[in-house]
Amino acid sequence: MNWLLVLAGAAIGGPLRYLTDRAVQTRHDTVFPWGTFVVNVVGCLILGLVTGAVAAGAASSEVRLFMGTGLCGALTTYSTFSYETLRLAEDGAKFYAAANVIASVIAGLGAVFMGVAVAEALWA
Repeated sequence: MNWLLVLAGAAIGGPLRYLTDRAVQTRHDTVFPWGTFVVNVVGCLILGLVTGAVAAGAASSEVRLFMGTGLCGALTTYSTFSYETLRLAEDGAKFYAAANVIASVIAGLGAVFMGVAVAEALWA
């Protein structure tokens, strides 16, 4: 039955990724992939919150499967991040390609740490 939790989370995360990406990207007239950046950082924040809540005993492993594996797994996208970074570099936008890598890693790690810290503050 665990696979149903993952499937249900992914059924929400996938469309949410697409809709969020389109909503964010249409508001920015730039080659920088803001939509993918936003969904990846938000996914990192959610995963940090879920991980911290599970570690504190405030959430079950079922929540981790639904939210962490299912929703965040479908919401975030390493493959699109990689493709968009490669596309930027090949199109001559090397600064944006490098900025995408650096900002995504720093913001993603920061969001995970922030999520865990918030969860620990709320439930520890």
